[in-house]
Amino acid sequence: MTVTSSTTVRVRYAETDQMGVAHHANYPVWFELGRSDLMRALGVSYTEVEARGYYLMLSGLHVQYRRAARYDEELTLETTVGEVRNRRLVFSYVLRRGDELLATGTTEHVPTDKSYRVARIPEDILEKLRGA
Repeated sequence: MTVTSSTTVRVRYAETDQMGVAHHANYPVWFELGRSDLMRALGVSYTEVEARGYYLMLSGLHVQYRRAARYDEELTLETTVGEVRNRRLVFSYVLRRGDELLATGTTEHVPTDKSYRVARIPEDILEKLRGA
């Protein structure tokens, strides 16, 4: 089952350049907002994951920019849980302005313990991420 959440993002002035265009470095930050919202909706917040002794370290990031986002525009970010494995998570993102596609992307995460050693995510957390 594919699980998707929707997050509204309004481009802030501080996120833009002199031309009023959102800087490319903001897209991964917006992806994090979407990922956090999705995980909360699934009942497994980052706070809970970390309280249980795990970090979800970013191991890969890909963004495909298609159109510019501009100051004060309201955007919709759809975040989907992709691959869910004991030692690897992948999230996918689609950013739109209305019906217009602005960007797509993925992030890959490796779970670690508090000593930053690769760890296995507990099964109950995996089940929530799978939408079970």
